[in-house]
Amino acid sequence: MLVNLVPEFLACIAAPDPVAAYHGYLDRHRPVLQGYWDNYVLDLDSPHAERVIADALRAERGDLERLLEDMDVERVAQDALARALELLEADCPVDLYLMVGVGAANAGELVVGGRGIAFVCLEHFTGKANPHTSGLGLAPHLLPLWIAHEVAHAVRYTSPTSRAALRRFVAEVGGYYDYWDTGSRASLRELLVNEGGAVAAARAVAPGFEPWEYFGYSRRQYRRIREHDAFLRRAAAPDLEACGLGLRLRWLSSGLSPAARLVAGRVLPERSGYYLGWRLVESYLGEHGVASTVRAACPEFQQADDRAMGIQTA
Repeated sequence: MLVNLVPEFLACIAAPDPVAAYHGYLDRHRPVLQGYWDNYVLDLDSPHAERVIADALRAERGDLERLLEDMDVERVAQDALARALELLEADCPVDLYLMVGVGAANAGELVVGGRGIAFVCLEHFTGKANPHTSGLGLAPHLLPLWIAHEVAHAVRYTSPTSRAALRRFVAEVGGYYDYWDTGSRASLRELLVNEGGAVAAARAVAPGFEPWEYFGYSRRQYRRIREHDAFLRRAAAPDLEACGLGLRLRWLSSGLSPAARLVAGRVLPERSGYYLGWRLVESYLGEHGVASTVRAACPEFQQADDRAMGIQTA
């Protein structure tokens, strides 16, 4: 199901009291927006939350207005969602939310009440970086790629046929996805293949993009990370079965200092785990296809790698 929250957000900006209107908007969509804030922004009860809200409401958004005038975003999103659900053989409901965020993630995944949710924040897809909104300036035509990526996560976390540890963790807390909890409990391998499977889904659902665009890299960053392929595998190997939020941040997040990304005497390129995750699922993907890849358990990926290298097991 597609849910478009953009008109409601824009109505908040135009209201006589934008902050009061935004809080009403939050209340109307509390389960989803609470999850967005908790996982990608900060605690809504934090003293800093009101400043973030105020800044978001007074930001200049001419770039977003032009996007909505020039592009039928709902149609593009609906088509991408339908194709993703078809190719991933979805056996669980997945909702897609079109939103205006508060300058945090450009896209993400949630699970609320056991239901998988993908969202995209349109301020990041205007094609023009906007310092007022923290908009990244991503090209609008990239929307299907990101939608497919996030739908793949929702399927992995909620499909009854998913064998992923992340599905179990989500179920154990009552059908809710918590970035920080799963980042602490899931092994590094699980976190990497989770992203690798989502990259595979994006490539299947939205073909024709440049290779680096599926990882959210620049051309230069992609080239550098590929040159470090063997090193990345060696550097990750001792920690693949380990758990810890620091591992998730080191391999999959932006904004960490070089010291925090120092592994085996070298500084990891930012978000290099997306590329490594793709490499970890590549053999299994070739054998079983993308629908199975987004549901597979970590040992299945390792076994496929072993088969690809000709390793025999008893």
